[in-house]
Amino acid sequence: MFCNQCEQTAKGQGCAIAGVCGKSGETAALQDALTYTLQGLSLVAAAARKVGLTDGKVNRFTREAIFSCLTNVNFDSERIHRLTVTAASLRDGLKERLSQAGGAISQEAPVSFQPAATVAGLVAQGEALHFLPSLDSDENLRSLKQIILFGLRGLSAYTDHAAILGQEDEAVYAFIHEAMAGISRKGQGVDQLVSMALQCGEMNIKAMELLDTGNTGTYGHPQPTTVPLGHKKGKAILVSGHDLRDLELILQQSAGKGIFVYSHGEMLPCHGYPGLKKYPHFYGHFGTAWQNQQKELPTFPGAVVFTTNCIQKPAESYRENVFTTGLVGWPGVAHIDERKDFSPVIERALALPGFVDDVDAGSVMTGFARNAVLNVAGTVVEAVKAKKIRHFFLVGGCDGAKPGRSYYSELVEKIPADCLILTLACGKFRFFDKKLGDIGGIPRLLDVGQCNDAYSAVKIALALADAFGCGVNDLPLSLILSWYEQKAVAILLSLFSLGVKNIRLGPSLPAFITPAVLQVLVDNFAVKPVATPDEDLRAILG
Repeated sequence: MFCNQCEQTAKGQGCAIAGVCGKSGETAALQDALTYTLQGLSLVAAAARKVGLTDGKVNRFTREAIFSCLTNVNFDSERIHRLTVTAASLRDGLKERLSQAGGAISQEAPVSFQPAATVAGLVAQGEALHFLPSLDSDENLRSLKQIILFGLRGLSAYTDHAAILGQEDEAVYAFIHEAMAGISRKGQGVDQLVSMALQCGEMNIKAMELLDTGNTGTYGHPQPTTVPLGHKKGKAILVSGHDLRDLELILQQSAGKGIFVYSHGEMLPCHGYPGLKKYPHFYGHFGTAWQNQQKELPTFPGAVVFTTNCIQKPAESYRENVFTTGLVGWPGVAHIDERKDFSPVIERALALPGFVDDVDAGSVMTGFARNAVLNVAGTVVEAVKAKKIRHFFLVGGCDGAKPGRSYYSELVEKIPADCLILTLACGKFRFFDKKLGDIGGIPRLLDVGQCNDAYSAVKIALALADAFGCGVNDLPLSLILSWYEQKAVAILLSLFSLGVKNIRLGPSLPAFITPAVLQVLVDNFAVKPVATPDEDLRAILG
């Protein structure tokens, strides 16, 4: 195998024996075969649009299948095999309709690839593809195609989250198909591929806007909310991932059964939504970021549900308590299908001991999404003019286990008391429970939400720029981001598409970016690797 799509990749180069995420060589080969088949489906779908043919089923399947290849989503070989067979079937059906409509059918190899009937056969096919090297013989063009591919995986994730809540846009699907088709083609230059990468960022903003509309339209705008870190005596269900709809269904189906529901990981911000916080048995938050689950989940005395990505191999000590739903899959772990009947989860929670007493372990605050922050924008602007607020820091992104991430907690501790810190995504678990005080009644640490809520952070930055009559790059604002998987790649491309510069990125730079491509990003967007907290604060604040 060879996989270099995440930040923790072995030796900073690529995983060649087994993935640090838990991915086996078999899973890697199957995902390569699925991606290759999706390239063929996309080539046909892009050609079909030129003659007026679109297919909602193809659109939905494409986003789900691409999302399934994102890090820490689906490790189930049988399910990946079924996705690949379905991709080929949808491709061939659409190809026949395209032929009948008189459209031109691409002759690229992915259009005719036929997946094997067995998992073992498909693994062999995936290994024979040598997928990443096959993208392009030129390492810089291959690097740009990888940026686009990984950006598409993040974009597909956000598109899927939004679609679950009824928010879709044909333009997003058209771009996904065109870009997947584009990385299949040879002969494109650097400028063409850079342009496509920036388009991916633009479309990701559209997808995040759709998701924001779905979240706030369904559950209301988040409100500043205090969330307990302890627990209540009683049976318990822990919900991880990102999916608000799954959480709502679990809350509805577990109501009145003597069960308390807790958030885990990126579900913490769900406590701020009026439509979710109204459930009295949605109590508190358990644990920290995704990479600590194998240490923390053995101590949770209830059932656990993974709704989107971020699953790790469940240890034997708690495997029977774990359930997956949506696109998440792990071999041998019970899966809640599209009917969303969470009865098995509830039954397991009732069978387990639950918490035996009440424990107060303090609390944190969440719910500082765009509406909550913009409601006090006038106060913030006046505080800046009065020199009570010197600078804004956005410190957020994905967390991970690789050494060097203590940088982010140390940085936050050292940021001066006259600065505000916005944060989002699971990177905040390095410092989310620190008591940093306030400035004129405004908490210094503002949790904007999940990585899915990056749109809120963008809207806050644009609103502040408007209030000060300047561009985003002229604001007293510094973005210091951590990355792990492909949602982070999509968000970074979104920021580039908006022209945002001087982003500090860490703890290490992507292994799939060549020195020449990195130089393009430095020249155009002044991207910087993080240094030390002291060095970066001196450079930012002077």
